[in-house]
Amino acid sequence: MQKLTRADLLSLEQYAEQRPAMRARVLEHKKNRQIQLGPHATLAFEDRLTVQYQIQEMLRIERVFEARGIQDELDAYNPLIPDGHNLKATFMIEYDDEAERRVALARLIGVEDRVWLRVAGHEPVYAIADEDMERENDDKTSAVHFVRFEFTPAMIGALHAGADLAAGIDHPNMTVSIDPLPAATRAALAADLVG
Repeated sequence: MQKLTRADLLSLEQYAEQRPAMRARVLEHKKNRQIQLGPHATLAFEDRLTVQYQIQEMLRIERVFEARGIQDELDAYNPLIPDGHNLKATFMIEYDDEAERRVALARLIGVEDRVWLRVAGHEPVYAIADEDMERENDDKTSAVHFVRFEFTPAMIGALHAGADLAAGIDHPNMTVSIDPLPAATRAALAADLVG
């Protein structure tokens, strides 16, 4: 997938006019790009459209219109766009109660490395997590991680031929498996892969 440039972005004024329609489009687009991994974990897969929306929102919120500021946002978010041989996602650990979340994050150290996707007939692909910065310490993991799943050409070919896709977590304190994922989710994610 092609990375975003300034030419792909709307001015603050243009975005203000188009924001409601773009927001509705992106929310609909995201429906098949999210996987609920049990009651407390979600994978939200990014692509060019979701990243463009995120950049436009950041520019709007921060009132950024200078070239350097726009480029800084592009540099920060472009790495979240898949490269054709991988899928990229935000992995979120979600507990509404703050005390419960604190305990869970302490018990789930390393969980981001145990999230997987599996194309039917192939070995699981485990997440490569947090390449931008370390998001855990000796006491707890973070509630938000950025993950990448690298696929072989054979896996990509199998997905394009209609093979099922599964997802899960195999951490000692969080074990989840969804096999297979809904067809609409599989199709949306397979579209990010070139092969």
